[in-house]
Amino acid sequence: MRFVTQLPYATKEEEHVAIPMSDGVELSARIWRPTSSDSEPVPAVLEYIPYRKRDLSAVRDSIHHPYIAGHGYACVRVDIRGTGESEGVLRDEYLEQEQQDAEEVLAWLAEQPWCDGGTGMMGISWGAFAALQVAARQPPSLRGIVIASFTDDRHADDMHYMGGALLSDNLAEAGTMFAYGTCPPDPAIVGDRWRAMWHERMEHTRPWVLEWLRHQRRDDYWRHASVCEDYGAVRCPVLASSGWADGYSNAVTRLLGNLDVPRKGLIGPWSHKFPHLGEPGPAIGYLQEVVRWWDHWLKGVDNGVMDGPMLRTWMQESVPPSTSYEERPGRWVGEPTWPSPHIREVTHPLAPHRIGRPLESHENGESRATGESGAVGERGGGVEPAPVTVQSPLSVGQFAGKWASYNAPPDLPYDQREEDGGSLVFDSDPLTERLEILGSPTVGLDLTISEPVGMVAARLSDVSPDGSATRVSYGILNLTRLGGTDTPEPVEPGRRYRAKVQLNGVGQAFPPGHRIRLSLSTSYWPMAWPPPKPALLSVYAHASTLSLPVRPTDEPDEMPVSPFGEPEGAPPITSTQLSPREERWEVKRDLVGYNAELEIVKDRGLVRIDDIGLDVGLRAEERYRSVAEDFTSVSGESAWTMRFRRDEWDIRVETRTRLTSDAGEFFVDATLDGYEGDKRVFSRTWNEQVPRDLL
Repeated sequence: MRFVTQLPYATKEEEHVAIPMSDGVELSARIWRPTSSDSEPVPAVLEYIPYRKRDLSAVRDSIHHPYIAGHGYACVRVDIRGTGESEGVLRDEYLEQEQQDAEEVLAWLAEQPWCDGGTGMMGISWGAFAALQVAARQPPSLRGIVIASFTDDRHADDMHYMGGALLSDNLAEAGTMFAYGTCPPDPAIVGDRWRAMWHERMEHTRPWVLEWLRHQRRDDYWRHASVCEDYGAVRCPVLASSGWADGYSNAVTRLLGNLDVPRKGLIGPWSHKFPHLGEPGPAIGYLQEVVRWWDHWLKGVDNGVMDGPMLRTWMQESVPPSTSYEERPGRWVGEPTWPSPHIREVTHPLAPHRIGRPLESHENGESRATGESGAVGERGGGVEPAPVTVQSPLSVGQFAGKWASYNAPPDLPYDQREEDGGSLVFDSDPLTERLEILGSPTVGLDLTISEPVGMVAARLSDVSPDGSATRVSYGILNLTRLGGTDTPEPVEPGRRYRAKVQLNGVGQAFPPGHRIRLSLSTSYWPMAWPPPKPALLSVYAHASTLSLPVRPTDEPDEMPVSPFGEPEGAPPITSTQLSPREERWEVKRDLVGYNAELEIVKDRGLVRIDDIGLDVGLRAEERYRSVAEDFTSVSGESAWTMRFRRDEWDIRVETRTRLTSDAGEFFVDATLDGYEGDKRVFSRTWNEQVPRDLL
């Protein structure tokens, strides 16, 4: 990244500004704005997240907010209620209170003498969620949003559930926020109130996983703040981005296809990162794109920002399997609209262990086996081929990687051959010519299952001539949700059903000589919580299909070879590493007791933020365990330690959440401990259970 020190506008920074809410609570803001804005007002751009602007996100914030401010904007970074130096308690994500607060913040910004009355919102992950959700509320000053790594559907396409199956990231993210929401404010900002504010947070916090587990089906809890419920509510321009390695790779194209406002999409090879910090690379000059967006929509500059393709995306080349990549080879391609007129769905029939040649067109553009999910009627005539079957061991999924990759520690899926040993595998013939896909593959299955609760995980892999298999995309379906995730029903063992499994969107090239592989399994632990019992899946291959969104290789890319500048940003604030970082991702197997464990460690070490003399430590550990083929033996654990130290002030927060289950219940055991120095000053324990809802 190139760090830029000479920008069009000289800027100043206000480290802590209190923004009053209507109920008396004050939110803490950090503001960068042009010095000239005192006499020449500028638009304001808000980033609104719970990740502690003064310490834990300070380095990242210092790269992009001063940069954008230096191009003539007031950049405002606000800690959500109950985090950082903002008063109150953070009780859950995306609550009505959170969104009301955001609207009040925008109204306050628009009224400031240094603001011209126009505002925008930007962010990644929570910040992007917040911007999109607030846009749907149509605050009068909001003229545009810039969002990265987000969803428009909180139940179907977030880290909680996938295809109605419970994701382990539901536990991991709950553990993250259990820790972040119980940290103290900095006494250097709030003074002697810090202890009372800290204890208020700890007293009123509950493990969020409890609430998330109480909503195992799509209900009003998830519909709230899911913009897909009413795309028409968004009335401002949207610049949306994500990465193929991220869990949030699907929402960009959904917004492009469903919004009716000026919009642009950008999908790179990245994990859960801003594109100017993108890993795997190549990172791009994203902040330059953001400035152009704001110049047009907040200042009215006619700069051609809406010219060119609606969607710009990275077409990935084939790579060997690896848990981490420095860069993904490929090229940028453009699509004029989405859905794109260039993309056509090509459906391949399955046969025992084979992917067949493409089917000819059928009525309504699809084959008999790719219709809606549900029960299959009686069939007549002829001898039907026998089904192929699989009952997967719990070990399938240990090399699945993270639902949302952060690329630290290395967390992408590894070689799929070991996973394929416990799966039903269908291979194509070696390709005779290059094939490119762009969009979401789908699998249409004609199946039976031996238990009333079961799941199917479908993986699409690129198999090289040496046999190594790189996972390209995947999808998961809880079969009790065939009729919809809001109305689950037990599956009738032995009854024939049609199921449609949608895989994550991807842009991927398959070279000649490679094979395309579809793998089906009945477990995918620990990516997804397994059903109560192992189940035998029978697939009638002759009536099942794989549909690929094919982008013809002779289509024009509609993009220059290098459409983006190199990554730029402001010089980051300085920090000093006081103790070493640690990152681990270890799969362990004990062949005496048949215990298996995945252990993940992410430890930033102790880091001093030099300009405020604050030492900050963060250590997160996740452990996922199972015993032999006992599906009720699985357990997940998330443990966090957060530390803040300056001179004699030394605070530590330790949280631990453990999730287990039997055939009928989930069990949550959690602890929260707060320390001043070595003295424990707060401790609370939770031991609660939640019924399994056909999960």
